[in-house]
Amino acid sequence: MTTWTRAVPVAVGALVAAVALTGCSDSGSEKSEDKGSSGSHSDDSGSQASQDKTAFRLGEASPEQKSDIKASAGAQYTVTPTKVATGTKADMDKSGLEQDKEDGPQVPVYVWSTLSHDSGKTMELGDMDDDLVVRTDADTRTRALIVLGGGAKWPNCPAPDTSKTVSAGQSEKICSAFLIPEGEKAAAVELNRGYSKEPLEWPVKN
Repeated sequence: MTTWTRAVPVAVGALVAAVALTGCSDSGSEKSEDKGSSGSHSDDSGSQASQDKTAFRLGEASPEQKSDIKASAGAQYTVTPTKVATGTKADMDKSGLEQDKEDGPQVPVYVWSTLSHDSGKTMELGDMDDDLVVRTDADTRTRALIVLGGGAKWPNCPAPDTSKTVSAGQSEKICSAFLIPEGEKAAAVELNRGYSKEPLEWPVKN
């Protein structure tokens, strides 16, 4: 089975078998502005600090995010990256993917996360983790690998069923594979929040 792992826009990526999106800090989809808590408007400094916080430890949940997908508009959920591991060239060779030579050698980074649906309309898993990004120590940023027309096999990291739906009160543990240039290391997992807000960040200790 083939494929192409070059960084291309998502619309073009639909025409190829594999897509690794990079440059996410410039191409992230615009998210709805957070107008503040819909509950109490008290001057709780602790609550405000929680909203302003952008750096987290692995295993620490993000603040609530709001879906901007039409089918689940307004639904709230959290994303919790729990573990990050860098794979090897051998993993890449056994994955079933054929890389584009222009990309140069790449290796996978595995990110385990918990996606929790808090309230609102049912959501698909793929809509909850779509904005996750891996940033390397060389400031390369890449989205999770999308494989079309087949599957890639990774050790201990089965591809999630992105079309699976979850309802309020449900959560799902998933593993996603990202491709980074060989020789670089994963420095952080980020969650893009559009152009108007800084991404959330979970630093990775190597």
